[in-house]
Amino acid sequence: MAAATSFYSSMAPHFQTKLPVKVTGTTLASRLGFSSTANSSRSAKLLAWTRAGAVAGGGGSALGAKMVLAPSIGKPALTLDFETSVFKKEKINLAGHEEYIVRGGRDLFGLLPEAFKGIKQIGVIGWGSQGPAQAQNLRDSLGVAQSDIVVKIGLRKGSSSFEEARAAGFTEENGTLGDIWKTISGSDLVLLLISDAAQADNYEKVFSHMKPNSILGLSHGFLLGHLQSLGLDFPKNVSVIAVCPKGMGPSVRRLYVQGKEINGAGINSSFAVHQDVDGKATNVALGWSVALGSPFTFATTLEQEYKSDIFGERGILLGAVHGIVEALFRRYTENGMDEELAYKNTVECITGIISKTISTKKKGKKEFNAAYSASYYPCMDILYECYEDVASGSEIRSVVLAGRRFYEKEGLPAFPMGNIDQTRMWKVGERVRSTRPEGDLGPLHPFTAGVYIALMMAQIEILRKKGHSYSEIINESVIESVDSLNPFMHARGVSFMVDNCSTTARLGSRKWAPRFDYILTQQALVAVDSGSSINQDLLSNFFSDPVHGAIEVCAQLRPTVDISVPPDADFVRPGCERSLPESWSWLCELCSSAVMVVGGEGSLFQ
Repeated sequence: MAAATSFYSSMAPHFQTKLPVKVTGTTLASRLGFSSTANSSRSAKLLAWTRAGAVAGGGGSALGAKMVLAPSIGKPALTLDFETSVFKKEKINLAGHEEYIVRGGRDLFGLLPEAFKGIKQIGVIGWGSQGPAQAQNLRDSLGVAQSDIVVKIGLRKGSSSFEEARAAGFTEENGTLGDIWKTISGSDLVLLLISDAAQADNYEKVFSHMKPNSILGLSHGFLLGHLQSLGLDFPKNVSVIAVCPKGMGPSVRRLYVQGKEINGAGINSSFAVHQDVDGKATNVALGWSVALGSPFTFATTLEQEYKSDIFGERGILLGAVHGIVEALFRRYTENGMDEELAYKNTVECITGIISKTISTKKKGKKEFNAAYSASYYPCMDILYECYEDVASGSEIRSVVLAGRRFYEKEGLPAFPMGNIDQTRMWKVGERVRSTRPEGDLGPLHPFTAGVYIALMMAQIEILRKKGHSYSEIINESVIESVDSLNPFMHARGVSFMVDNCSTTARLGSRKWAPRFDYILTQQALVAVDSGSSINQDLLSNFFSDPVHGAIEVCAQLRPTVDISVPPDADFVRPGCERSLPESWSWLCELCSSAVMVVGGEGSLFQ
């Protein structure tokens, strides 16, 4: 198909696949650096399949592709470097490409007053997903630093969030809670954390209330994309920076609180300096990220951030997962599988047990290989289209217009988003979770694993070909799932996430999940059922992909704290004070066993 062939490379002959070896006695999470050592002894042994067994079945593509996409090894499009006079910059090597990061840690909180020099008030605008988490983390970190910088919440008049903000310790009496416009006018650093659609509708008023030489802080590049679509840019008398946690607000707060005894626990962040009017923007951005608890912060651009972020949440982070499990649940039940078992073999498998051992029986190998081979290009087809819709501004415009349809206008009724959780599959999920024993990760289904890993690798390749840094690729395609979304989806279900996450992500999932569902049903599953041969070269390229080594480096930067999510966790509010008695280290191994079992030594997550 055109979407796939445009990516073809002539580099395939340069890659060789190592013979797999048996992996025993050590958890894959420990090998990654993702899990706490206390959990190492609980993991099952991982058995690597032989290469012959893994790729048996012939060399033709399940979809008749004439060529095979080889892993990218070319020079990245961007070289992202920065200078900071406050924090230590570190160079890392990811798949042969040099990138620069700043490690976080609570031992750096003492540097925050210097990083925020000249800032007397930080205004946090909005109390949605990121607002509560970032405001509390900033307040707590500045408190540790004994700084007198005020963190103030700004909300619209009459907002129901006033009570929630007061409950978190922000009050009008102590000057940390107030009207949105007065807060913006009085702040030296304005963190605009309202919804994307609200930013698009209110940016002019926000800009008009900002002080000259103040700093606008964003946690998403959506507003830049919207301005670009209108031929506009930010005012020239303010600095514009971004710190973008690679996870939902509740995860940003949850890991920060859990990691109080661990130096550096939290959610990774990217940062960007789009406009710097006084030379202070980089230090401020890095200070903001460190104060949030980011274990490491990597550089990006505001444009690259919004492209990868909006694309990612429509892909493996939410939309594509939604589409995959709908398609596979329907397939499994139509083929006679009990519906509760079908739910476990789809949703529970992806959000839970994929990290565990796959049987070495030949049937399991064949199922994984067939699913991967047949699903890779159909997934890439939709991902490619999605990325280009985001990059062109079409997807951003779609979100803005959808937000306006939530309200009555032009004589037409309001059309707010409805919920998806009342259909059969999601009602089955409620029953499964209500009877699920604590710590039960569900069954591992090799076919489901094959489809999911194919999706992940296709997303990685799209971002790589589009010039994103490996730090951004890995965080958007792997770590954000592991550290943020999948733990919450396992606790509450995929449908709950689709119904309760950010407006932009919810809209994206509803739009793109059916596309993944349909193309898998109409192309990938038909190819499998018709007995199409497995694409041996595609699997070989998977084994030798240079992203595997890059992921290992990123994993080593991850602190040894596993997020703990209670079954009643709130996706929007970060006040999850209950914790499960055991750390969910298995979530930090997400999908790794499936890949290790197929690829052996040198394969993904090894």
